[in-house]
Amino acid sequence: MKKIIKNGCIVTATDTYNADIAMENGVITQIAENIIDLQAEIIDAKGMYVFPGGIDPHTHLDMPFGGTMTKDDFETGTMAAAFGGTTSIIDFCLTTKGKSLKSAIETWHAKAKDKAVIDYGFHLQIVEVTDLVLEELQEMITEEGITSLKVFMAYKNQFQADDETLFKTLIAAKELGALVMVHAENGDVIDYLVKKALEEGNTDPIYHALTRPPEAEGEATGRAATLTQLANSQLYVVHVSCAEAVKQLEEARKKGVDIWGETCPQYLVLDQSYLEKPNFEGAKYVWSPPLREAWNQDVLWNALKTGQLQTLGSDQCSFDFKGQKDLGRGDFSKIPNGGPIIEDRMSILFSEGVKKGRITLNQFVEITSTRAAKLFGLYPKKGTIAIGADADIVLFDPETERIISAETHHMAVDYNPFEGMEIIGEPVTVFSRGEYVIKNKVFVGTAGKGQYLKRAKYGEALSAKSKSLTMK
Repeated sequence: MKKIIKNGCIVTATDTYNADIAMENGVITQIAENIIDLQAEIIDAKGMYVFPGGIDPHTHLDMPFGGTMTKDDFETGTMAAAFGGTTSIIDFCLTTKGKSLKSAIETWHAKAKDKAVIDYGFHLQIVEVTDLVLEELQEMITEEGITSLKVFMAYKNQFQADDETLFKTLIAAKELGALVMVHAENGDVIDYLVKKALEEGNTDPIYHALTRPPEAEGEATGRAATLTQLANSQLYVVHVSCAEAVKQLEEARKKGVDIWGETCPQYLVLDQSYLEKPNFEGAKYVWSPPLREAWNQDVLWNALKTGQLQTLGSDQCSFDFKGQKDLGRGDFSKIPNGGPIIEDRMSILFSEGVKKGRITLNQFVEITSTRAAKLFGLYPKKGTIAIGADADIVLFDPETERIISAETHHMAVDYNPFEGMEIIGEPVTVFSRGEYVIKNKVFVGTAGKGQYLKRAKYGEALSAKSKSLTMK
């Protein structure tokens, strides 16, 4: 049935204006003042912002790690994402040396099948670059539409690839039209520091942060940027957490390197002291890179405001405190890395960013949706409100006050790292391709309704133009 959203304030990355939106057959069909259709369902958005659906470019759902499995799968994870205003995610498909890329992708398709309630795509991890991998890569990009490749520079003896692998991946990505993503921390140095800390009897969660210093992130970011320049390729640095990494991004960009940076809400509002909470509560805040000293928050906010950082991922990777995080009691290196962030990603950025004057409304949309759509080959079908775009739309109440809590969140995990945080603004109703997923803060979606997203090659969406009808 045709739906018309009326009386809302439409916000895109470039414009803010009042107009009605008509949507039918999954797409936006009209944007104009006072659309009249007696057969259509009318949705009153008075007092609300009308945003394009959020795009979370960094999630880990149903992922094995440290001898356990993330608590949120593609059903609970995407449901929580929808409650938070996210209508598309891109998850990381892990691969294994000696095994085909295709088999890994099939595994991830099986994880999402009949579970995802919103649309989803995959990034592909690269652990080695062989002739077979290069052959498969071409097929994965053209057939599967997976146009982003992830290389870990950390997690030695688990995920970490060497510099040769990263460099070969950068060269292949340039030729094939893919964007290389890196987890930028010096895994060799961290491995040494972790072993030393444990030998000295330092086992508490705070040592997770102390053995992964910001210098290790800055060094790896700079090294990845240099290799990107050498390969004349393109790079996206995930979960930037500290001033040292931001500086490397700025310097690389000044040299003309095609480099992009993502941060996450946890680094904007939490700090290293949380890992010192008593009774092993600090384990709740163990993820990588670790939380930093609080002064880094101002650096990250400024980098978002000035465009040195362009996107906000959640790095959703949830583990229960009881039964999973506590696997690391007596040895911080065995605490599963990750946190439940997917649901509160957009609300935290709005409350702490827009409401406090750190970023503008249009920047909020750019950071949570549009830039990710352009970088990862989804624009202009996703990431904007425009005629012909998918009707992924969020009706957002900018004045609602709420307190974040595990008692009220929709993730499957037993704690929330932002517990007790007071925020202003939340999604009320969320549409995925014109269908309700969240209606008046109640889930009305269907598991398996989310569609797999085949994405365009890197650069194609960056240059795409949206055919929006802007009413001012």
